[in-house]
Amino acid sequence: MKFPRTHLSLPRTLGAAAAVVSLAFLTACGAPGSSGGGGGSTSTGGSSLAACEAVPGDELVVLQDDKQLQTVDNIIPAINAAAVEGDDTLIPLLDSVSAALDTDTLIGLNKAVDVDRRTSKEVAEEFVADAGLDNPEQSGSGKIVVGAADFAESATLGTIYATVLNAAGYDAEVTTIGNREAYLPALEDGKQVQVIPEYVGTLTEFINKDVNGADAEPVASSDLDATVEGLTGLGEQVGLVFGEPSPAQDQNAFAVTKAFADENGLATLSDLAEACGGLVLGGPPECTERPFCQPGLEETYGLEFAEFRSLDAGGPLTKAALQQGEVTLGLVFSSDGSLTPTS
Repeated sequence: MKFPRTHLSLPRTLGAAAAVVSLAFLTACGAPGSSGGGGGSTSTGGSSLAACEAVPGDELVVLQDDKQLQTVDNIIPAINAAAVEGDDTLIPLLDSVSAALDTDTLIGLNKAVDVDRRTSKEVAEEFVADAGLDNPEQSGSGKIVVGAADFAESATLGTIYATVLNAAGYDAEVTTIGNREAYLPALEDGKQVQVIPEYVGTLTEFINKDVNGADAEPVASSDLDATVEGLTGLGEQVGLVFGEPSPAQDQNAFAVTKAFADENGLATLSDLAEACGGLVLGGPPECTERPFCQPGLEETYGLEFAEFRSLDAGGPLTKAALQQGEVTLGLVFSSDGSLTPTS
C-alpha cells in the first residue's frame, strides 16, 4: 500500500512556501548523523561497509526495487460493468492508452503539469496526438463520464482517457470526484461516472477491505499478474471490470541524487546495500514502522541506516533534503515529475 499522495499540483505560491518551510525544517534537523529532530536511528554496529556521504544535487533518480519490496501499483482502467454491456469498443480503447504509457512517460506528463505548469488538458491532448491515439480504428457512441481523483496525475490520465474516447466517437467528459472513498462508490453505481484511472495494488486492497473486512488477508503483492487476478475477482463482487494494466507505475520508491548514484555506481537498492553503510533515510514519520519502508529496506536488502529523518511522504521536505545532501535516501513516488527518467 502506498503512503497518501500529497506532493502533486502544488501552486507556485505553495511550492515556494514549502521550500521555505523545508529549509527551516532542515536547519532544525542539524547535520547528518545528528538526532534529526525526530525519528529513531539504527546503528551500523560492526558493519564492514564504509558510510557513504550524501551528495547534493538537483537531479533525483529512483533506485530500482530489484527484490520487489513494494506492492505493484500499475495504472489500470477501472470500468463500471454495466457500461460495457453490448460495447466491445470501450475497453480496447482504454487498453490502447495503457499500452502507450510507461513510468518514464508518466514522469514526463507529471513534470509538464506540476513543474512546467501546463494544464492537464493541454498535456493530455498533446500526448494523445504524439502517441497516435487520436485516430483510433475502433468507433463507439454514447456518453461516458470519466472520473478523476483530486490530484494532477489522475486528472491528466482521466483527460487522456476522455480524449481518446472522444476521438473514437463517444461523448466523453472528465469530472473530479475527490478521493477514493468518494469516487469508488460512484463508479460502482455507474450513474455519475463510468470510468476511472486507477492503481492496481492500492485499489485491490481498498476493495478487499471493503468486501472482506479491515483485517482481510492482503491480496495485492509485488506480482502484477497475481494482483490483477485478485483485483478482477474482487471487482466482480462490486460491479467493476478492468482493462489491461499499463507498464506505468506510481508506487512507493526510494530516490537518491543522480550525483550520489553516479559517484557510487548505483542503479538498484541492492547496489546501494553492497556499496554503502551509515545511510541517512528520509521519509514520513510512520516509515520507521511500515514494512515497505525502513523495516523492509533493512530486512529485504540489508541496508544499514545510521539515522532516520522524519520528513514527509514524497513531498517537498524529502526532495529538498535529498537535493541539499541532508539525507542519503528518501521515499518518493515513482512517477513524480521532479524525478530524472531512468532511460
